[in-house]
Amino acid sequence: MKFRVERDVLAEAVSWTARSLSPRPPVPVLAGLLIRAEGGSLSLASFDYEISARLEIAADVLEEGTILVSGRLLADICRSLPSAPVEVATDGSKVTLTCRNSRFNLATMPEGEYPELPKLPAVSGIVDGDAFSQAVSQVIIAASRDDTLPILTGVRMEIEDDLITLLATDRYRLALREVSWKPSTPGISTSALVKAKTLNEVAKTLGGAGDLNIAFSDDSELIGFESGGRRTTSLLVDGDYPKIRSLFPENTPIHATVQTSTLVEAVRRVSLVAERNTPVRLAFTEGQVTLDAGTGEDAQASEVIEATLDGDDITVAFNPHYLSEGLGAFSSPYVRFSFTSPPKPAVMSAQDDASGEDRQDYKYLLMPVRLPNQ
Repeated sequence: MKFRVERDVLAEAVSWTARSLSPRPPVPVLAGLLIRAEGGSLSLASFDYEISARLEIAADVLEEGTILVSGRLLADICRSLPSAPVEVATDGSKVTLTCRNSRFNLATMPEGEYPELPKLPAVSGIVDGDAFSQAVSQVIIAASRDDTLPILTGVRMEIEDDLITLLATDRYRLALREVSWKPSTPGISTSALVKAKTLNEVAKTLGGAGDLNIAFSDDSELIGFESGGRRTTSLLVDGDYPKIRSLFPENTPIHATVQTSTLVEAVRRVSLVAERNTPVRLAFTEGQVTLDAGTGEDAQASEVIEATLDGDDITVAFNPHYLSEGLGAFSSPYVRFSFTSPPKPAVMSAQDDASGEDRQDYKYLLMPVRLPNQ
């Protein structure tokens, strides 16, 4: 095998494909990237029995062939090369990379032992990549990072006709985001539980390439994503996701609206004195909300900002990290808090102006911290 390709093109392709490599591969060959040169293109692939990644780039192929080489080492080498054409050629059990005056010799791995990559299922529909990327970023903040609860480390995708609903929770908060798509089969109704980490990588690396194809396998075990000549597949998380939609309250008699950017900065400042596991308190009264943190002889902070209130005065307390992450997910000028009572979950939603209606396509539910007098 022998091919030539620009360093920047190769480095970016290798880096993207190597993202899916497991840091502790179950067998040694799964630490490798499978590179196939044929025609006028180069395909690169990685697989760890759960996640696969594959892409194609244009290359000057002088001799066709296939090699398997250490993915992480190849990625490090490509990043270090000067910006010039790279020539890759095999010599027996070795592969040589040459770029200007730089030359590297790498050992190849037995490609015959490499497992067959899963095929991308038939495309189930198309979604705008940017919209999907934003939706994922708003939801994954609520997914659990505790691997002892694998079900909650996933994001549930519910598909009903032309609407995708993303749901995630870590038991202390819950995020719901709706995004429109174009299904291949009108009236489709299905669901999938995808690892939040996988969905985040898809959103970051494929979301900006225009339309994103989403594919569900017939056996409900695999999901695939494809955009811009790149494709990735992932096994779905096995198990029954909790029925968390019912946690959203049907009636919320108290509503408060605050300018998003002002509240973000106020929470950031007041949280500086919040010790570990201590909350930030928000006291809503007509025309304002008072934020404070810290108690007793410890450091204390308070700040008053404008707010509109519809309903009775209410004082609630939240984990400052969960509150800040939730606020950071809103790009709207205003954010609305909807309450039933201080000990019950609060729902945050986007609002375009101080006195208008809130939008329902994104909701962030946050469990409050119970105060002594509640």
